[in-house]
Amino acid sequence: MSTADAPPATVICSAKGCRRAAEWVLVWNNPKLHTPDRRKTWVACGEHRDHLGEFLSVRGFLKETVPLAEYGA
Repeated sequence: MSTADAPPATVICSAKGCRRAAEWVLVWNNPKLHTPDRRKTWVACGEHRDHLGEFLSVRGFLKETVPLAEYGA
């Protein structure tokens, strides 16, 4: 099978030890390390969306959370 025929790779949740398919993109920026326009991403399954989002929010890093299917569209 060539790479052109390969099925699309599943995006896996960023939570430690989780192997579920990601459904959400958490867009963040650490202002102590990144320029204001730089955006980093974590992806999350439905179960870990709130946990990862809270981790980023309490540090003031979370910019937005969007469905994976809509991210970058």
